[in-house]
Amino acid sequence: MATYGRDRMLALVERSPAAAGVHDRDAWVGLFVDVGTVNDPVGSRAHVGVGEIERFYDTFIGPRNITFHRDVDVVGEHSVIRDLELEVEMSPKVTLRVPVFIRYDLQECDGALHITRLAAFWELPGMITQFMRCGVAAGPVGVKLTLALLRNQGIRGTFGFAQGFRRVGAGAKSAVENFLDAASRGDVPGARRLLDPHAQVVVLGDETDDVEHVVGQLRGVEAHKFLAAGDTVAVALNLSDRKGLGFFVFGTRRGSISAVEMFFGE
Repeated sequence: MATYGRDRMLALVERSPAAAGVHDRDAWVGLFVDVGTVNDPVGSRAHVGVGEIERFYDTFIGPRNITFHRDVDVVGEHSVIRDLELEVEMSPKVTLRVPVFIRYDLQECDGALHITRLAAFWELPGMITQFMRCGVAAGPVGVKLTLALLRNQGIRGTFGFAQGFRRVGAGAKSAVENFLDAASRGDVPGARRLLDPHAQVVVLGDETDDVEHVVGQLRGVEAHKFLAAGDTVAVALNLSDRKGLGFFVFGTRRGSISAVEMFFGE
């Protein structure tokens, strides 16, 4: 159940692309609490606090036109998660289309709702590949972006952004796909083999380490759109007539899922 009310939470989140669309820096940054966090993409160094969030805006949002093509919004207790594709106009000749999941964690402060964390799950290597396919037109755009990174973020921030290249790979995506396939078929042992023995799973707000219970909740689940970012595989889900999103975190035990959180719409 949405803690702050579904309509109110969606209205706040919608102000983010609206402010970006009209290049209103103050409105966009003002959506966050003072110690808010932007982690975009997940895996890169997070931007924490008003000053760093302003520098993030100046580097990645302000200089370009971004159109949000939404598929579904899923509202949790304190979060809104959006499944969408970003159309990013880097220049008149270079436009990228980036599949992404964006998670907004929310908090009420002094009677007003704010974002505490924006986490964007998308694949930086895939975006760079798409960018390079633009050929000669990508050259000046790449130089401009690099200079903006260095000017606004410094060497440390530029290196921190490049950390977004480090992520779990195809093996992790396969593990998530196999876990969901086992759960869909009611195969408890098959699902259990892919989880760390101490993994915590949250489905529909219910936290448990009982794999049999989890499999019972996910019988018939279908999955698509797997995105790997940092230590996480994010995936779009269908369960009966409900659309959802899942986040599967991989820890130190090779190939095993250490944490799962799934959200489904009403």
